Amino acid sequence: MMKRMLLVFAALLQFCGVALADSTKPNVIFIYADDWGWGDLSSHDTDWLDTPHLDRLAAEGVDFQQFNVLNPICSPSRVASMTGRFSSRFGINDIFSGGSQMKEHPDWLNPKAPNTARYFKNAGYYTGHVGKWHMGRHGIPGAPEITDYGFDESIAYAGPGPQLNYEQVGDYAVKFIEENKDRPFYLNVWLHETHLPHEPSDASMEKWKHLDEQKQVYAAVISDGDNKVGQVLAALDKAGIADNTIVLFSSDNGPEETGTENRKMRKRNGKTDKYAWWYSVGTTGGLRGGKRSLYEGGVRTPFLVRWPGHIPAGTINNTTVFTAVDLLPTLCAAAGITLPENAELDGENLLAAFQGEKPLRTRPIFWLKRDHIKEPDLWPRLAVRDGDWKLVTTFEGDRTELYNLAENRSEDASNDLSKQNPEVAARLKTMVFDWYAELPTEADPACISKTYRKKEKKAK
Repeated sequence: MMKRMLLVFAALLQFCGVALADSTKPNVIFIYADDWGWGDLSSHDTDWLDTPHLDRLAAEGVDFQQFNVLNPICSPSRVASMTGRFSSRFGINDIFSGGSQMKEHPDWLNPKAPNTARYFKNAGYYTGHVGKWHMGRHGIPGAPEITDYGFDESIAYAGPGPQLNYEQVGDYAVKFIEENKDRPFYLNVWLHETHLPHEPSDASMEKWKHLDEQKQVYAAVISDGDNKVGQVLAALDKAGIADNTIVLFSSDNGPEETGTENRKMRKRNGKTDKYAWWYSVGTTGGLRGGKRSLYEGGVRTPFLVRWPGHIPAGTINNTTVFTAVDLLPTLCAAAGITLPENAELDGENLLAAFQGEKPLRTRPIFWLKRDHIKEPDLWPRLAVRDGDWKLVTTFEGDRTELYNLAENRSEDASNDLSKQNPEVAARLKTMVFDWYAELPTEADPACISKTYRKKEKKAK
């Protein structure tokens, strides 16, 4: 009898130990906006937008003011943020579209690639994805499901599996939090705002009716996105798990360009509906370029992180150059997850930056852009940043600009330093072309829908 009681007691101790270990694992929520400019926060001194929930996130955490995504358009930027690797290493340099692709562009991200969700799932976390996906071509034969990437559940748009509408993202995020509050979880909450088409709610349009129509629509869209952030924060408070949850907010690239007045509305199936490019008046906070540009306005986006008890509230970090590929190793470190030695990540573990310190990134940052080439800000195809120096150039290397971002964050062309610092320009140019030479020239055959590509060839 005594032996049985001891065995039961030992089992209870073991159970309690596991429960205690789980209770100390921080939850992670990654809120990823779409085309949301660096200046589209009221805490970033924008005088006509209001983002109280994002302002709360910044006030209770850290505002990283030198955060870079690794591509100025959607799909490759998202791939880098989830894999810890430059998307170009997978041949992903453009969006996954419904049209024909370049030969080196796959139809989806390889599910076997390093992936934040899978690492967390393997460490005992319950994993979920809510909202935009766009890390593969949607609805084609052979495409993997979102759950093939390490997510236990998903509900998305621009992706396979169960679907939802843009406006439902906040509601489903709340549902996920409520259902999983008693176990450690990792959750993506990927918003539609401020991507086209603009579909502001009536309530937000009413709030901003004092503005001219162009600003009214955009301000309303910003409010809708901010309100979804508010839903997430309120759900964490209600569940009593806010203090043990890391909340991150960022955007996949800079703001969409503003269209001409004759592009006010979008046409679909011969009908005119939804607000279009004319209403895209997002701001970069004085940075050059925007979406599709390798200048900072296209690749420097907001990055707010809250982790109560770890990050000193109200911290502004304008020192650490944090990038999207640093998310995977940093979040894994925060959760106590050991990465395999063969992970081959481009990112760095910058956990110290989540704890109030201001570490310096040691590795260079590389960018590659394939499409949308025009003056004055969309001509660069390659870019590299090393320390405060940033160089942009063409595939041929026949045009180059060099900037010191510590002195010229706006990359004003009149302060191009390539002529004054030829040795620095040459060093960075060599670095980026050496990196470019390492990249694949054809898509991984395992990531191509052979059935769909055959149909495309027949249609031509």
